[in-house]
Amino acid sequence: MARHLITSALPYINGIKHLGNMVGSMLPADVYARFLRQTGRETLYICATDEHGTPAELAAKDAGLPVDTFCGQQHDVQKAIYDGFHISFDYFGRSSSPENREITQHFARQLQKNGFIEERAIRQVYSLADGRFLPDRYIVGTCPHCGYDKARGDQCENCTRVLDPTDLIDARSAISGSSELEVRETKHLFLLQSKLQGEVEAWIDEHGKDWPVLASSIARKWLTEGLNDRAITRDLDWGVPVPADTWPELAAEGKVFYVWFDAPVEYIGATKEWADQDPANRDWKSWWYEAADVRYTQFMAKDNVPFHTVMFPATELGTREPWKKVDYVKAFNWLTYYGGKFSTSQQRGIFTDAALELLPADYWRYFLMANAPESDDSSFTWEHFAGTVNKDLADTLGNFVNRVLSFSRKRFGETVPAGLEEGEAEAELGRQVAELLAEYERYMEELQFRKAAQALRALWSAGNSYLETKAPWLEIKTDPEAAALTLRTAMNLIHLYAVVSEPFIPASAAAMRSAFALPEDSAAATATWVTADEAKSLTFVPAGTAFSVPPVLFAKITEEDLESYRERFGAADEA
Repeated sequence: MARHLITSALPYINGIKHLGNMVGSMLPADVYARFLRQTGRETLYICATDEHGTPAELAAKDAGLPVDTFCGQQHDVQKAIYDGFHISFDYFGRSSSPENREITQHFARQLQKNGFIEERAIRQVYSLADGRFLPDRYIVGTCPHCGYDKARGDQCENCTRVLDPTDLIDARSAISGSSELEVRETKHLFLLQSKLQGEVEAWIDEHGKDWPVLASSIARKWLTEGLNDRAITRDLDWGVPVPADTWPELAAEGKVFYVWFDAPVEYIGATKEWADQDPANRDWKSWWYEAADVRYTQFMAKDNVPFHTVMFPATELGTREPWKKVDYVKAFNWLTYYGGKFSTSQQRGIFTDAALELLPADYWRYFLMANAPESDDSSFTWEHFAGTVNKDLADTLGNFVNRVLSFSRKRFGETVPAGLEEGEAEAELGRQVAELLAEYERYMEELQFRKAAQALRALWSAGNSYLETKAPWLEIKTDPEAAALTLRTAMNLIHLYAVVSEPFIPASAAAMRSAFALPEDSAAATATWVTADEAKSLTFVPAGTAFSVPPVLFAKITEEDLESYRERFGAADEA
């Protein structure tokens, strides 16, 4: 059986992420990792904060902090939010770690040794006041196309036009504000991707045929346009330094590797960070080097696809070492806010910290996965969110749990009643549950999350249909033993729901499991998956098991709530 390695795109360090970031990478990776663990497969889910590059330095400057201090604080802030969303990383590292520096430098040395790195002279903007070359993002000015006065040297955020620093009107340094700029010659390292194009194409032909169309089409578009040699160093103070033993002159000038060169290496670096915490029992290389028994799945939004499907595989191939390359790329489209873009820089939409202030994580987890932007973009609206929470979570699942347990406690006490032997209605329910669970499992294996959520919701609905048909509140009047059978069966459904809902709504699943005093069933531990055949019998919770009624699992979102959310975050006319 293959071991499963999972990574999600590294969240950048310069600010709290919005819901679009969450649904495009970390959340689906977590849902899949939880499912794999429950089904007994050895799984390692690795992620980290992406901490190098110009935006990190600029954000630290704006915060008035040294960049390493800023990144350390932001790492802790982001990790706390992901903990709040119950993201079950096996390790959440930092791309500024010594481990990542060591492995990134090793990759660069190997690429140089094999003839895939070349030193070239380029012309770049130099700030006389700052005494340094400026990366494009360190140059700001007025956009020549739309007149926006805070355009960066690489792109205008207002009109999205790609720019060259020399295009800007009244260009100035983002560090000092000085306009004393001139163009000078400087040397940088280039990754010769053009020499690796054929190998990357052959690799994608072999491994990318089963990827989602979104991932494979983006990769092939880049290859069709031709891979260009790419500068992989920058003039920054913060980053993985160019090793002096290989490039003494550039190291002396303080060159560091471009963030998009070292960030994907951090998947390996973070695995080494994880192993270094317990080296006697953890072997990072077994996951990444000559790892033929590992199936590696990456999760990311579509803007990250080129780097993960073309640039990083080219880097790995160029080392001429047996590094593990991705087997399956699960790419996502955009989650929009009322049809408009979420924006970190413009604070438009719901950000993950604010989301957790409003409502428990499971509300967001379920809604986002049930509406994941898989085949096309999907839109967040408060009305759609409230409708999904109220109908699926509060009415279909939460109300079922509360009705069954409250009614049984009222009429039969605080242990599961025995009642009659199972009849045809229970046998038919078992067949239906087995069929729906098999469908749910299939979609989870295929990483089709919206369809998986639909199958899970259908499982919940089956319980409600059974309850309405049997009507124990009527049975109790004429045949208490029949009512007891109905309630015992419904309680077994609750336990089943607790187990199979865990990937989507882990906190609520734990609350459902903890309602039953079952031996060897600690709600703190991961629940062992229930197969379709096992589910058919619905005998997990035997008669006589003590139970309690948990607090309301999902409170409905009211119109008053919606009004306050719209007022705080904006609505259709403001997106």
